[in-house]
Amino acid sequence: MSLCFSSLVFNLHSAKNQSFITRFSSQFTHQTSKVSSVLSAFSPSCPVNLSEVLNFRTDILKPISASSNPVAEITNPPLFRRKNPKDINILVVGATGYIGKFVVKELVNREFNVIAIARENSGIRGKVSKDETLKELKGANVCFSDVADLGVFDKCLEDLGVSIDVVVSCLASRSGGVKDSWKIDYEATKNSLVASRKRGASHFVLLSAICVQKPLLEFQRAKLKFESELIREAEEDNGFSYSIVRPTAFFKSLGGQVELVKDGKPYVMFGDGKLCVCKPISEADLVSFIADCVLSENKINQVLPIGGPGKALTPLEQGELLFRLVGREPKFLKVPIEIMDFAIGVLDFLVRVFPSMEDTAEFGKIGRYYAAESMLVLDPETGEYNAEKTPSYGKDTLEEFFETVLREGMAGQELGEQTIF
Repeated sequence: MSLCFSSLVFNLHSAKNQSFITRFSSQFTHQTSKVSSVLSAFSPSCPVNLSEVLNFRTDILKPISASSNPVAEITNPPLFRRKNPKDINILVVGATGYIGKFVVKELVNREFNVIAIARENSGIRGKVSKDETLKELKGANVCFSDVADLGVFDKCLEDLGVSIDVVVSCLASRSGGVKDSWKIDYEATKNSLVASRKRGASHFVLLSAICVQKPLLEFQRAKLKFESELIREAEEDNGFSYSIVRPTAFFKSLGGQVELVKDGKPYVMFGDGKLCVCKPISEADLVSFIADCVLSENKINQVLPIGGPGKALTPLEQGELLFRLVGREPKFLKVPIEIMDFAIGVLDFLVRVFPSMEDTAEFGKIGRYYAAESMLVLDPETGEYNAEKTPSYGKDTLEEFFETVLREGMAGQELGEQTIF
């Protein structure tokens, strides 16, 4: 069943989408607490090959290629670009997600005609009611449907009886679990492409992630599979275009230790604090860039990595910045990355015995990935992350964000059900 509402007059036109260091996700913590008791159940003679357990990175996490080159050339620019914004119908999927709700607000402020798709019970664990969603997405025409079900979603758009000009997808798995990643990051996102193309959509703006450059996780593989199909769609139809946006770390994903440092606790980091360098971007700057992709012809048929303003920062530099803002001498707790390697290796082994722990092992890999991999452009020539080649956009700085969190806290800034970073 699909229900549609609008906080304005229904004006659709018929013309032709961290801190793992601070805490693991609740499920990962709960499951890993069982590891010691499970291992103790093995007898000393049990043939547990520790070298096999610790070899998870080479025999399980096989990277696949991630092209970032434009591949299709537009010879017939979509007609919607000639319209006024108020006459352009933009379908936003993932509209109630962390970034999606800000995208809807930005597009509404730019006077586009926005159709926002939401679940009847949205938000983390479905805690947000329809009335709350309508208030949150004020200014958009809100339709309650399930993008993960192509039949239901297709009927929703059919009932609207209007064409779609542009799709903006902010869909993303909340948990990062194996099945959920393929269901949302690939299948649901593809549903939005299939159903909207039937209604005339000629441009697709996809919110992806910069980490898909080095895909070792299921959600990255799912995102890349859809990216490749989106690119192929543009190759086969030169009247169709795309913009794939790959942001670096979000400010809020780096705010998990602000309160701890404020309370006098040490700043926790892996290794020497120089792993996982990033050029973080605020949600306001990111959604502005996403909205630019609707009409900017220089963003057509491109993969667009994007970071915020300023230099790239290591965890060590982020910690030093925090201590300076709170007026304390820096105090760091350095955790060997090998601890995570061992724990994840054990979990990978246990999954073979207890398949239900598949997502637990995946959450561990997600944490390990973000504890070690930089959120910057991966230079194909050198195989190294490159801060200089990571484009900057916007005006908001991480220092300003930290200052705000020190004053107001992190309440209401949850990223998802399994907050890894």
